[in-house]
Amino acid sequence: PPTWAEMERVLDGRPNRHAPPGDGGDGPAWSRKRPPYEPPTRERGRSAVPYAELHAHSAFSFLDGASLPEEMAQEAARLDLKALAITDHDGFYGVVRFAEAAKELGLPTVFGAELSLGGQGNTEDSVHLLVLARGQEGYRRLSRQMATAHLSGGTPKDRKGKPRYDLDALTEAAGGHWHILTGCRKGHVRRALASGGSVAAEAALADLVGRFGADRVSIELSRHGHPDEDDHNAELSALAPRFGVGVIATTAAHFATPESGRLAMAMAAVRARKSLDDAAGWLEPVGGAHLRSGDEMARLFSHCPDVVTAAAELGEACAFDLRLIAPQLPPFDVPSGHTEDSWLRHLALEGAARRYGPRAGAQKAYAQIERELEIIAQLNFPGYFLVVHDITQFCRRSDILCQGRGSAANSAVCYALGVTNVDPVANGLLFERFLSPARDGPPDIDIDIESDEREQ
Repeated sequence: PPTWAEMERVLDGRPNRHAPPGDGGDGPAWSRKRPPYEPPTRERGRSAVPYAELHAHSAFSFLDGASLPEEMAQEAARLDLKALAITDHDGFYGVVRFAEAAKELGLPTVFGAELSLGGQGNTEDSVHLLVLARGQEGYRRLSRQMATAHLSGGTPKDRKGKPRYDLDALTEAAGGHWHILTGCRKGHVRRALASGGSVAAEAALADLVGRFGADRVSIELSRHGHPDEDDHNAELSALAPRFGVGVIATTAAHFATPESGRLAMAMAAVRARKSLDDAAGWLEPVGGAHLRSGDEMARLFSHCPDVVTAAAELGEACAFDLRLIAPQLPPFDVPSGHTEDSWLRHLALEGAARRYGPRAGAQKAYAQIERELEIIAQLNFPGYFLVVHDITQFCRRSDILCQGRGSAANSAVCYALGVTNVDPVANGLLFERFLSPARDGPPDIDIDIESDEREQ
C-alpha cells in the first residue's frame, strides 16, 4: 500500500521525484516502453517423451491465467515441449508477446482461443469452445470471428466483455482450418457428461463432429486430482472410436510454474469474489494447473501414454510462425490514370501549395516533401499514407475533431496532407525519427479522434 507521504504527494499534485525518465516516445505523457524480449540464461531440460501443451491461459485471460505469455513460453522451452498453444479467452491479446519470446527461445507456437458461448462472456454458466488455428488462414478466420463477436450485441457499454458468437457462423467459418478440443469442464462435451451422463456427452460430441469433421476434433483429457476425473476421462476416451476422433492429453495450464500456484489461487478467489478460505474447496487439489513436461505427463497418463505423444503430433501439425500472417494493406482506390505513389504525390503537392504557397517561395519545404515522398515510395508505404489521409478527411467532412500527433509531426508530407498541424520544416524537426529505410515496419501515425464520435 502507498505510504502517507505518497498519498499526500498525489493529493497535492506534486510530481514524483522517483518517476522513470521520459523515453521520448509518442505517448501523450512520459511512460515506460516494453523492452525487447531477452531470454533468461536457464538450462533447458530434456524430456524422453514428446509432448505439446495445447490448452493454456496467460495473464491476458483476466483473473484466470496467472503468468505472462513470455513466462509461459520460457517454462515450455525449459520443459522441452514440442509446442505451446496460448488459448486465452475470446482474443489474441497476448500473441505478440508470446510469439516474440517463443522466437528467441526456439519454441514452436500454436495460436488459439477459448470462445465463451452464450453472450455473457467467461462466466460460470458459459459454454466454452476451444479452437486451435491450423495455420495462417485458420488464424485469420478465428480473429475475424472474435472481432465480429465483440462488436455484436448493442452499445459498446452493453457488449464490453460479452462477445456474442453464432455457433452456425463459427461452423461455416472454420472451413477445415481449425482444430476443436472438447475443452475443460465448461466445454460442450464435459458439461453434457456432468449433467446427462454418457448419452448426453455422446450427443454433444456428435454435434461437434457433425459441424467440424472427425479429423478436426479431439477429445481432451486432463488430470488435476478431482475425485471423478478418472471416470470421466475413461467415458470420454470410450467415445473416441465411435466417432473416429483423436484423444490428447492437456494440462489446461493457467500458470507457468508450481511457484505461481499461490498467485493463481488468489486470483481464482478474487474472480469468485470469495476469500481464500471460502474458495478452498473449489481450488485445484494437487498444486494447480501449471505446465508439465512430457515425462511428467507420461507418468500421469501411464495407463494411456499415447494421448501424450498425440498432443505433440497435433501441436507440430498446428504450429506456425506469427510473422507469416503479417497483414498487407489492400490496394487503395485511386483515380484513373494514377498509382498510389502518383496520387499521394498529387495530394501532397496540392496540400503543400495550401500550406507553404508557391514552390518558388518555399524551396526548402518542397525539397523536404520530395525527399520524404521518395523514401515513402522506396518503402512501399504510399497506400498507408493515403489511408490515414482518407480517415482525417472523413473526420473533417463529418465535423469530427481529429488531430495527428507524435512522431508524425516530423513529416512534411503529413503536414501537407493535413494529418498534422505542426510545420516540421519551420521547426527543424527530424523526419528520420518518424520514418527511415533503416527501420522495419510502417511508420506510427497516431490520430486522436473525438471520443463520442469514434464509432463513425
